[in-house]
Amino acid sequence: MGRDSQGAPRALLEQGLAALALPAPLAEPLLAYLDELLKWNAAYNLTSVREPEAMVTRHLLDSLVLHPHIRGPLLDVGSGAGLPGIPLALADPALAVTVLDSNGKKARFLRHAVRTLKLDNVAVVESRVEDYQPSQPFAAITSRAFTSLRDFFSLTDHLLAQDGQWLAMKGKLDPQETQDLPAGVGIVDIKPLKVPGLAEARHLVIAARSHS
Repeated sequence: MGRDSQGAPRALLEQGLAALALPAPLAEPLLAYLDELLKWNAAYNLTSVREPEAMVTRHLLDSLVLHPHIRGPLLDVGSGAGLPGIPLALADPALAVTVLDSNGKKARFLRHAVRTLKLDNVAVVESRVEDYQPSQPFAAITSRAFTSLRDFFSLTDHLLAQDGQWLAMKGKLDPQETQDLPAGVGIVDIKPLKVPGLAEARHLVIAARSHS
């Protein structure tokens, strides 16, 4: 996607960044990431979203809406093409982000994106989440619709710091899902998220270990 063809996606992204109170210069590295994603998606089928404008809304802005709620070090589980981890890492170079995916093609793209964008604050892990054993636990673990909340909390429990938080990104919430939780895990808050340009429900489920 050359600069001339970036017109509509750029305008959409700049409007979205303004709506999210994020700095306008962030558009440049985000568009560079989008460019790589478009090129690789043609061969590797990393995402079913094909149009650049739709990718801006459904991938970039949908990830960045999480920015005010993030703390680090952050683990992005089932990251796929790097979402939400890479946009969040671009938005905050001081944030240490680990993007994890067990799919070889997706992990190759993640390593390529990290090299190309010179993301010194991002580490790529190609592993099943239950097999991953980091040297240090994470202050926050996030995922975009990785699995059910119950499975997300259970599979990543060994990766979360004692006082850490899970940040699960969800669309429309199923009340039953928020009640069917593993023992020792409690919902801290459920925040509705407004993604610029997207007229669909988005929620952030914040959870932590219950300290009895």
